[in-house]
Amino acid sequence: MNLLEYLVPFILALGVLIFFHELGHYLVARWCGVKVLRFSIGFGKPLVKWSAGRDRTEWVVAAFPLGGYVRMLDEREGDVAPEDRPRAFNTQSVWRRYAIVAAGPLANFLLAIVLYWGLFSTGTEELRPRLALTEATATVAARGGVQDGDLVVTVAGESVQSWNELRWALLRHALDGRTVDLRVRTIDNVDTFRQLNFSGVRIDDGRTDVIEQMGLRPWRPRVPAVVGEVMAGSAADRAGLQAGDRVAFLDGVPIDNWLRLVEYVRERPGQVIEAVIVRNGSEIRTEVVPDAVTDNGENIGRIGISVAEPTEAREAMFTIVSYGPVESLAKAAVKTWDTSVLTLKMIGRMFTGDVSWKNLSGPVTIADYAGQTAKLGWAHYLGFVALISISLGVLNLLPIPVLDGGHLLYYTIEIIKGGPVSERAMAIGQQVGLVALVMLMAFAFYNDIARLFSG
Repeated sequence: MNLLEYLVPFILALGVLIFFHELGHYLVARWCGVKVLRFSIGFGKPLVKWSAGRDRTEWVVAAFPLGGYVRMLDEREGDVAPEDRPRAFNTQSVWRRYAIVAAGPLANFLLAIVLYWGLFSTGTEELRPRLALTEATATVAARGGVQDGDLVVTVAGESVQSWNELRWALLRHALDGRTVDLRVRTIDNVDTFRQLNFSGVRIDDGRTDVIEQMGLRPWRPRVPAVVGEVMAGSAADRAGLQAGDRVAFLDGVPIDNWLRLVEYVRERPGQVIEAVIVRNGSEIRTEVVPDAVTDNGENIGRIGISVAEPTEAREAMFTIVSYGPVESLAKAAVKTWDTSVLTLKMIGRMFTGDVSWKNLSGPVTIADYAGQTAKLGWAHYLGFVALISISLGVLNLLPIPVLDGGHLLYYTIEIIKGGPVSERAMAIGQQVGLVALVMLMAFAFYNDIARLFSG
């Protein structure tokens, strides 16, 4: 695995998200007349810094990019000249302080809306919402009568056009523990209904996709095991495979379709496989050793080939999803709202035990997703950035002291009681909040490490 393929997209995404978050604080602070001393992306020793503007604000890029801050003039943090006192943060009305603090998370939500708006307007190629059952039998999908090849038309009356839309709709209903009706079109082009009962379902094990836990996966047509492209330097390249080769046997086992090939290789990382391929009508024998790679915490085999996919198979699997500019903006706002609510529900269900804490991800897993989506193209990567931007906004609004949400909680109390929270109460809150945040981060890191070494 090339570390840069994951690190660069991760740092780029993180830098953009932190910049927009802090820009929200900065712009509203300036609008309220507050003097901004420093705008920093990252913590620790400054790598780059310069001063600009009427107030000579110091702009900084620091060594540790896992966050940022906007430092404003404040009497609690140092001496303030009498003429500058009206521009200090602590002398502002509670409503202005509220607006300045809330602007950071709101900037993350606005960024997500803009990104989704652009994606929905330009159109993206996505998997159709066509279902296939996993091998497990005692699943929600199997009990609901789902059949391979079912194309989902609506979920609880709500139209879905892509696998991604289906995923989010099912996850939302699963978290609510509802029974949901799917209107589907079968592989024989017959319209009917399937019913999924999510009552009592627990979303478990963060290594496995939630939809897969329901017993579902994207449907794929039976495509011949013909090689479309061979990656340079891959296991297949070392074994001499070429574009156009048809894989006939692996270890004497007949390979009649591409999915069977993928499954066979996936289960044998680092093992010698005797392959029989057909090239220009002649059989050729060779040995291939799949490279061992980690996928969602699972150690799998991969030989570095892509399928020679027939046009009709691709059309059966994929569709172009696009909307007009106004409808795109509306859908972008709704998606941002729905994702925010879903994130809060997931957090709440973790505390009630309905959702496993293993679903909590840290920077390692996020970096992995960043790299994977970047490989799939700009549309997937920007969708990932939008999703993480929403998560960052929601996280910062949690009522935990040291986060924006903790400060907003203090200001809400101040509005209700007519006076600020005592310094002692704030100090205790900061300590409790810091401990809670460190524990949360430690648990996320633990999950990251567990995913890396399990499977």
